[in-house]
Amino acid sequence: MPKDNAPDDRAAWIEVIPEAEAEGELAALYDEMRSAKTGYVDHILAIHSLHPETMRDHARLYGTLMHGKGDLSRPEREMIGVVVSAVNACNY
Repeated sequence: MPKDNAPDDRAAWIEVIPEAEAEGELAALYDEMRSAKTGYVDHILAIHSLHPETMRDHARLYGTLMHGKGDLSRPEREMIGVVVSAVNACNY
């Protein structure tokens, strides 16, 4: 993304409700999803702000995929994510 925060040709623009403007269920969900490291909600979750139920579902799916029972270790799961992102030319 350019320094002026304008989307470039590779970036999708998705309307989100900023954390400072969130109310009710969304504000509570933002509080729940806020990163302990950064103090912010990750963009990949904030894109669901117009439909908070999908934010919760996304976080649950991620938790299951990355931390659920299975034969793959966490590093192996992360590696799959990196490879898929690279194949898809994903900048995230």
